[in-house]
Amino acid sequence: MTPPPVVLVLLGITTLQVGAAVAKTLFDEVGPTALVWLRLAVSALVLLALTRPRLRGLAGRDWLVVAGFGACLATMNWAIYQSFARIPLGIAVTIEFVGPLTVALLGSRRARDLVWAGLAALGVVLLGAERADLDLVGVLLAALAGLMWAGYILLSGAVGRRLEGLDGLALASGVAALLLAPALLVADSAGLADPRVLLLGALVALLSSVVPYSCELVALRTMSPAVFGILMSLEPAAAALAGIAVVGETLQPLQWLAVACVVVASVGATRRAAAVVAPVPD
Repeated sequence: MTPPPVVLVLLGITTLQVGAAVAKTLFDEVGPTALVWLRLAVSALVLLALTRPRLRGLAGRDWLVVAGFGACLATMNWAIYQSFARIPLGIAVTIEFVGPLTVALLGSRRARDLVWAGLAALGVVLLGAERADLDLVGVLLAALAGLMWAGYILLSGAVGRRLEGLDGLALASGVAALLLAPALLVADSAGLADPRVLLLGALVALLSSVVPYSCELVALRTMSPAVFGILMSLEPAAAALAGIAVVGETLQPLQWLAVACVVVASVGATRRAAAVVAPVPD
């Protein structure tokens, strides 16, 4: 029996952020870049095995869109993991979430959405007001991840129109892993020789990619895009809680207020939206 769609989305959100938290516990043994590559490689292998995408008939423009999709995927994951290494999970995901929130707001024609934009901006300002545990490079990397997430959303529609099901995501994941592979030459990748790190890295790939994508794909068959968008707005709060539970990170009161501002702004912006906030592949 398939669980209700709301349960599936919440499960996907939970596993995604728990996977990110588990990844952060490994940064002392293997660098973020190497771990991101491992996650993308494992995800690509699993998705390619499950989808077995058809390559015949794909035109040059199809491959160009897939390549752009993969580049966004690689950069987004690399940037957010580098951010995780410098600032708390909840703060990094809150900053990153401004990317898809901006896409939702730009797609709206309602004047009232200026209120949600202002509330999200207030959340970002509050993050800067409380300097504890904040690193400027980490903040900028989270912003870069948010920018790439916005690009991911925009390209996902083009990929979905050109390829069936998860074929585009599977191919893009492979492209992302290939694009990031040269970085292993200069990254701290010695830990990848440890079977324990490889096993946990594979677990991160399942928790943060395969399980969320599968849950959301099934849920969206019966769930309205607006409800899905509202549920996805819980990502920053889920990241903060995963940071507390798995990594032992704590946020200051102003930082919790900032997370709440972004979550409420996202709920407000997507409450009646027709567009879906795409799932997080980080």
